Amino acid sequence: MTRQVLLMICLLTVGSVFGQVSYSIPEEMTKGSLVGNVAQDLGLETKRLVSGKARIFTRDSDAYIELSRERGVLLVKERIDREALCRQTTPCALHFQIILENPMEFYTVTVQISDINDNAPTFEKSEMIFKISESAVIGAKFVLQRAVDLDVGINNLKRYQLRPTDNFVLKTHNDASGNKNVEMVLQKPLDREKQEQISLVLTAVDGGEPQMSGTMLIAITVLDANDNAPVFTQQTYKATVIENSPKGTAVATVTASDADHGPNSKVTYSITNTLDDVRKAFYVNEENGEIIVIGNIDFEESRSFEINVLASDDGGLTDSCKLTVDVQDRNDNNPEITIMSKSNIVSEDAQINTVVTMISIEDRDSGQNGNVQCFIGDNIPFALKSSTNNFYSLVTDSDLDRERSSEFNITVTCSDEGVPSLSSSVTLTLLIADVNDNAPVFGRSSYEAHIVENNTPGLSIYTVKATDADWNQNARVSYILEDSSVNGVPVSSYVSVSADSGVIHAVRSFDYEQIKDFQFLVKAQDGGSPPLSSNVTVKILIQDQNDNPPQVLYPVQTGGSVVAEMVPRSADVGYLVTKVVAVDVDSGQNAWLSYKLQKATDRALFEVGLQNGEIRTIRQVNDKDAVKQRLTVTVEDNGQPSRSATVIVNVAVADNFPEVLSEFTDLIHDKEYNDNLTFYLVLALAVVSFLFITCVVVIISVKIYRWRQSRIMYQSNLPVIPYYPPRYSDTLGTGTLQHVYNYEVCRTTDSRKSDCKFGRAGSQNVLIMDPMNVCENDCYNNVFLI
Repeated sequence: MTRQVLLMICLLTVGSVFGQVSYSIPEEMTKGSLVGNVAQDLGLETKRLVSGKARIFTRDSDAYIELSRERGVLLVKERIDREALCRQTTPCALHFQIILENPMEFYTVTVQISDINDNAPTFEKSEMIFKISESAVIGAKFVLQRAVDLDVGINNLKRYQLRPTDNFVLKTHNDASGNKNVEMVLQKPLDREKQEQISLVLTAVDGGEPQMSGTMLIAITVLDANDNAPVFTQQTYKATVIENSPKGTAVATVTASDADHGPNSKVTYSITNTLDDVRKAFYVNEENGEIIVIGNIDFEESRSFEINVLASDDGGLTDSCKLTVDVQDRNDNNPEITIMSKSNIVSEDAQINTVVTMISIEDRDSGQNGNVQCFIGDNIPFALKSSTNNFYSLVTDSDLDRERSSEFNITVTCSDEGVPSLSSSVTLTLLIADVNDNAPVFGRSSYEAHIVENNTPGLSIYTVKATDADWNQNARVSYILEDSSVNGVPVSSYVSVSADSGVIHAVRSFDYEQIKDFQFLVKAQDGGSPPLSSNVTVKILIQDQNDNPPQVLYPVQTGGSVVAEMVPRSADVGYLVTKVVAVDVDSGQNAWLSYKLQKATDRALFEVGLQNGEIRTIRQVNDKDAVKQRLTVTVEDNGQPSRSATVIVNVAVADNFPEVLSEFTDLIHDKEYNDNLTFYLVLALAVVSFLFITCVVVIISVKIYRWRQSRIMYQSNLPVIPYYPPRYSDTLGTGTLQHVYNYEVCRTTDSRKSDCKFGRAGSQNVLIMDPMNVCENDCYNNVFLI
């Protein structure tokens, strides 16, 4: 086996590799025979052929060569008959490509098929019959049928032999096409009377080793004299025909004439081609020599025809000529697009100029009709680049983004330059594989949720939602509560976040009076590798519930004393008796307080301000009014449902302190009796009583002294300047005071000249007195009686 290797490797702009290698093998090799070590000749390792999934690509339907990846060699896949494959075409070769992937590479391989002498020369007919006039002149030529040898080169037909050679000798000569024409030449006159029938054997011998031959019998009938042969007007004719011409199209007319007269001058035309398909495509009119199309004329199969025409008269004399018919090409073939290698999926982070698909283009037409240009649509991130003649690579032209386009249908259109132009197209579908290049995004920059206090632990508060533009696992979002603290306590002890749904749950029950709001961070993290995340701030606002009743700050309700507010009998209508001060630790409308007079000894004497809690007289006090007045005031908030508190206000209607004591003594004793039911309390009161008498004597002495001093100031006619506390005001809608104040009242015998003096916050100015104590001054305080 002869092998010729030509290897050329070059790096293309699209990153693929091109190489070429050539081998030569004889025909008729057995299946599995070695063609060549392609791995060694291309400089490749066998493991590269295996990992690259090396395969043979050919446009021919019959594959005569196969590739062994493991051995790196080319083998004969099936018996190759050079004559069936290439006929008379030389050299005869197989052309195919070897394709590799990851990365994509391809190499061109040419296997030339050399001829062996496996065909003997043959004649189309086993016998030729001639009718030759005895008057045939010496030197008359008779064209014999040529033998056909399918082999080529040295194995082709070499010579002819004619036996016997008594009357005729054999003469051969080559025509302009190189074909060997055979003629039988008369060298001795014929004598019909001596020999009417002559039998000759024509033998064709080739030049192979061993030589092979074929024979044909020539039967000659000697006729009476016909001494003129037909003669063509030209030895060579030329004509043109357009491919795909309809049947019946006239191509040319050949003309021959015979100088004889009568039947001997009648000329008959015939086509003598035997090797090619001329007689399938053309027909000659026997009578007038017109050449007509009878078959399909295809420029891509045959670009020209040589028609051998024979003119014969009835006497058997002949002449021959050659008609050369050139076929004109028409643009009748669409470009053929073949996918050599294709990737169905490409990653969105693929580099620019990544090869996606390799295609091969072929147009069987010639010239401008066979020039093909391919293109794809605009506004797609791909480009079509020509690597070598009739080979294109589809590569990435810009960055890919699966979130914008997850699939591309790319139509490759190839058009030739013929008129009119013909085109073909193929659609490639490419899927873009996702990479984790998008972090989760929350629907808002921050969230704010509300929850009513006293909630049940585990209650769902709010749901945060984040979306990820990626796909599948890269878009699976999990929610994580970021570590932080609220008032020094981990935020995880307040709330929790569902990792899958983003639902925020309360871990504990909230108290608005302890915490009104807090905020924390929630992280959304996708399932990519590495994962991407983003944070959002969530603020929880605690909403107040009406869960606290009003608290009365003034009057102070004590278990061991009785509070009495004094009202002089000279008090006018609207006289301010006292002010009920209450607060509610709730907020909003839950803390809006209203005051109502629930019970009163004399409801016609007092009223309570609905909003401010001020107790005022609603008529003139008279002598008939009881000294001891008991008022029950209800403080109610505005919540739903509302909550309330009750306070008892004792009012003394009197002008002096002894009168008050006399009226409240029974009340005090009754209260002490009811409150001191145990032995231990009685014993304690006995001890306290002794100490109390001592204190009362001291207090009475101080009070007498102060009363005398006030009388001196009154008699001096000095102006009395009333003093009001700076922070005492009507609270209107709130019904509360910011601080608790106790106040002291000093009165003269004329109540219209009374002076109100407010003390400091708390009960620092409250006078605690014994029931037996008698204050003779007209200056007196709000009294707590023990």
